[in-house]
Amino acid sequence: MNRRQKAYDYFKKGYGCAPAVLMAFEDVLPLDRATLESVAVSFGCGFGFTRNLCGAVSAMGMVLGLVRRREDGMPIDKTEVYRVISELDGKFKALNGSTDNCPELLKKVKELTEGYVPDVPSPAADGIRPCIKYVLDSVSLIEEELKKEGLID
Repeated sequence: MNRRQKAYDYFKKGYGCAPAVLMAFEDVLPLDRATLESVAVSFGCGFGFTRNLCGAVSAMGMVLGLVRRREDGMPIDKTEVYRVISELDGKFKALNGSTDNCPELLKKVKELTEGYVPDVPSPAADGIRPCIKYVLDSVSLIEEELKKEGLID
């Protein structure tokens, strides 16, 4: 399965960065597509357009938490989840310079997404949807981690 393509297609159809990342893993998550979108929709544009934490990065945490869910009702090992998310955050920062400052990320996005034309522009972002690189980076990072842990094929 090409999760990067799946996320790209969702984003191009108008889904936000966080839902696009989350829904790229819908085959291994315990929620249906509509619920995944609903859970993630508030995380776009730097958490609800506050321009803070990148929604694509937030979605990596959602994927990890949902994949690591426990069927026995016991709590998930938060310490381990935090460790993995911290590593993924560092890898994203190494690729892009930031995770928690949407304006900083967007300064570089024009040259990074040259040629990308969304099917559905974003009225909240002056008609542009430039963050496809961050969506694809997040999908790659969380997919690599989940494969390494044997949580997905």
